[in-house]
Amino acid sequence: MNELSFSDYTLSDEIVRALESLGYQSPTEVQREVIPVALKGQDLVVKSQTGSGKTASFGIPICEMVDWGENKPQALILTPTRELAVQVKEDITNIGRFKRIKATAVYGKHPFAMQKAELKQKSHVVVGTPGRVLDHIEKGTFALERLTHLVIDEADEMLNMGFIEQVEAIIKELPKERVTMLFSATLPESIKKLCKQYMKDPLDIEIKAKGLTTDKIEHALIEVKEDDKFSLLKDITITENPDSCIIFCRTKDRVDQVCEQLVELDYPCDMIHGGMLQEDRLAVMNEFRRGEFRYLVATDVAARGIDIDNITHVINYDLPMEKESYVHRTGRTGRAGQKGKAITFVTPYEDKFLTEIQEYIGFEIEKRAVPSKEEVSANRTDFEAKLEARPKIKKDKSEKMNKQIMKLYFNGGKKKKIRAVDFVGTIAKIDGVNAEDIGIITIQDNVSYVEILNEKGPLVLKVMKNTKVKGKLLKVSEAFKN
Repeated sequence: MNELSFSDYTLSDEIVRALESLGYQSPTEVQREVIPVALKGQDLVVKSQTGSGKTASFGIPICEMVDWGENKPQALILTPTRELAVQVKEDITNIGRFKRIKATAVYGKHPFAMQKAELKQKSHVVVGTPGRVLDHIEKGTFALERLTHLVIDEADEMLNMGFIEQVEAIIKELPKERVTMLFSATLPESIKKLCKQYMKDPLDIEIKAKGLTTDKIEHALIEVKEDDKFSLLKDITITENPDSCIIFCRTKDRVDQVCEQLVELDYPCDMIHGGMLQEDRLAVMNEFRRGEFRYLVATDVAARGIDIDNITHVINYDLPMEKESYVHRTGRTGRAGQKGKAITFVTPYEDKFLTEIQEYIGFEIEKRAVPSKEEVSANRTDFEAKLEARPKIKKDKSEKMNKQIMKLYFNGGKKKKIRAVDFVGTIAKIDGVNAEDIGIITIQDNVSYVEILNEKGPLVLKVMKNTKVKGKLLKVSEAFKN
């Protein structure tokens, strides 16, 4: 049997082209199962592990079915964390780039007024955390009347974080005639009840896995006294010499402490936890994604749904208290067919938690000895050489696509009665340019931004300096990159 490709589905050329630009080669198992059913508009309950490619499994059909001409949101995607909301919004924007699909992310600890202004503009897809989405609905800043699709992502995590009541409150406000898709790594009773109550004959899809963890991850357990943990961490990082590593701690105070100690030893290191400002958290995640530093010390805020390529090691500095967290933490490595290592430190008093984790994952984690002085000494030279080496900056998967895009700034917007169709009509008349070369258009009160695709930005910029839009000559320049 020939391997399936994305062009085998009934997808528009614009979506297939975007997927090719993003380096998507063939659908993962969850994508093969979900995409054809979602395109038919059937409700779905999907049980699938983290790292299985499920964002694209709902993102591709949503981008395919969105009507570009409709200004009000047509799809709502609920996520448990702000980081995941931002990531899913970026994924939707990239998949829908050539269809000019506009996605908006709404989440707490970010100015409400800015989100309100963005929701007033054309927005095809809204991605958000339940609390902030509910705020916008209650304040009348999120128009729901054109909504046709609801996606509940990481439903079990919504439950763990106490968001299920907010999710139910949101569902009750949405149009009854809609498609609902729910994705979850596990399906506890309360999630099943939610599905039964609010979904119409959903198709159940379960992506089987070998146990709860992928066979690409090598798991190891090291017994250590609490006071000896940091010394062990130093020895493990020297003997393993990871290219990219997340060190998980139980509390934000512990994250602060471990990160500070590593920085003092000149490790290329940063941290992330729930006590940080949202923009700082996002900046750290982006820098880690690009490979600007190799060690990220984190609480479980980074354990769920965050997709970063080529994390070679996960170290559980503290054993997680919840068995599910072990799966989500270790699932940050061994993604997209790559191999990874998960090393867990366990103290003599944590047998109960360890037993629960091992029963949950279905196997005993192999015990490993503390590295010997000889091993540490033998590996020190290589470790120090890598420590001093300049970081290799990773290419973003959307970089190839973004190279072909120029974002233009115009000094006119809604107050000059300018609409997106005015830009499309004017720019598409330029010789050598057509509507397919125009990307996402954002119209604000006094300014507008227009993405020009397919490396035609310089040509459009040059012509538009002397071309009127709706009878008005606007100042135009290349917009600064965000």
